[in-house]
Amino acid sequence: MSSPKSHRRKYEEKSRKASSFHGRTSETMAVAKLNRPRTVPELFAGKRVPGVSLPEAKPAKLTKLLLNVTVQRSLGALMVIMSPESTVGDLIAAVIRQYVKEGRRPILGSTDFGDFDLHYSQFSLESLDREEELINLGSRNFFLCPRKLVETATESGGGKRPTQCSEEAEEEWMTKLAWLKLMEILL
Repeated sequence: MSSPKSHRRKYEEKSRKASSFHGRTSETMAVAKLNRPRTVPELFAGKRVPGVSLPEAKPAKLTKLLLNVTVQRSLGALMVIMSPESTVGDLIAAVIRQYVKEGRRPILGSTDFGDFDLHYSQFSLESLDREEELINLGSRNFFLCPRKLVETATESGGGKRPTQCSEEAEEEWMTKLAWLKLMEILL
């Protein structure tokens, strides 16, 4: 049966053999130092050296934005790369084109860019202004939903015009309010 001391000796012999294989012994390894380059992180910090000018740091300019747009009733968001100077209308057009190109489901009823609104989220009633630049929006995640067409009565016969989500919500609220008034009368 081997004792702990004999086990330790075997281990030391193995380590000596392994280091001697590379031409080094344990004594020479302890003496050798690693040569590392000397670096000075801030060589000219606080000192003005004549004849040496440091380039001024310019703030980095955004060249592209990665935007996530979720289309109503679609699975997963579309990822679109746009320039920061692009407008919300450009983003809507790019999303519709990519949605159709990828063949996503459900199939859109219309591919006209004017039939869609862009929102910050699916819970936001106010749509974003189509002339607003993307860099000024403050978000990179958006929600695209189709506008509903409403019959309008005009002198020239009639037609359909798109509504905004805020108009639809107000109309829904007014309908529920009418039902509440009717319930009060019946009681």
